[in-house]
Amino acid sequence: MRLSTVILPVRRWSEGGKEVWQRAEELGFHTAYTYDHLSWRSFRDQAWFGAIPTLTAAATATSRMRLGTLVTSPNFRHPVTLAKELISLDDISDGRVTLGIGAGGSGFDATALGREPWSPRERADHFGEFLPLLDKLLTQDVVSHQGERYTAHEVRNIPGCVQRPRLPFAVAATGPRGLKLAARHGQAWVTTGDLKDATGTPVASREVVRGQIERLEKACADVGRDCGELRKIVLTGFTPDRPLDSLDAFVDFAGAHAELGVDEIVIHWPIADSVFAADAAVFERIATEGLAQLAGQETPPVDVRTDATR
Repeated sequence: MRLSTVILPVRRWSEGGKEVWQRAEELGFHTAYTYDHLSWRSFRDQAWFGAIPTLTAAATATSRMRLGTLVTSPNFRHPVTLAKELISLDDISDGRVTLGIGAGGSGFDATALGREPWSPRERADHFGEFLPLLDKLLTQDVVSHQGERYTAHEVRNIPGCVQRPRLPFAVAATGPRGLKLAARHGQAWVTTGDLKDATGTPVASREVVRGQIERLEKACADVGRDCGELRKIVLTGFTPDRPLDSLDAFVDFAGAHAELGVDEIVIHWPIADSVFAADAAVFERIATEGLAQLAGQETPPVDVRTDATR
């Protein structure tokens, strides 16, 4: 099991932003992610900085911890420009980048460029073309593409990623089309354990995740891939569970999800007076002791290796 965190880009770099990323590395988090949005829900009228510049700064302020988005989407991104930024970020971080990526939603990002939000079908259509094209752009020196939604004309991406054949994709998906993309292109799969029609209990939430993993396994089998090759990541904070209430609550949550096949838990870095408020002391105990208690060890394992396949 890995333990990672997501640090929302709400702090000025000179006013505590840098120190948060450095502290995350000191605490031993495997990866520190950030949201790739233009703004987000309750933070819409508050400070919010760009994901790629933030991760670039974090890459220069840390040396071991992996970095990533959770998640990027086609809502305001184009594969050609995104690929160039990712190759640059992968170089600056010396190969420590993971791209969390999904189809996006219908929030502020969907209308910020002055268009009507895409329907779920349209989001899936865009994602279905976006992700394979991004894969090509990150693995081939020269790419041309003429699709229904995206065009690339003799795009050069030399020298490519530090990580070969490219930086890893963590694909957020629960529907059949997205799961097929995860099976074909992902090195990891991401879920928030979205309850939707479930009963709103932790047990029901876990059953949702169980069902999602079963469908992922089928999608992998359909394309001839071993589902075990994909890491299964749960981003917490969107289910009835409260894993940050105490160390024991986290261990119970992580253990229950480990039994389902989940091998990475992502917890939000606390932000006071927000939906992600949490006791900082409890959060740090979870970071330093949670996995050790889960494994029944006396000392916490710290896995900050930068090899994305390990």
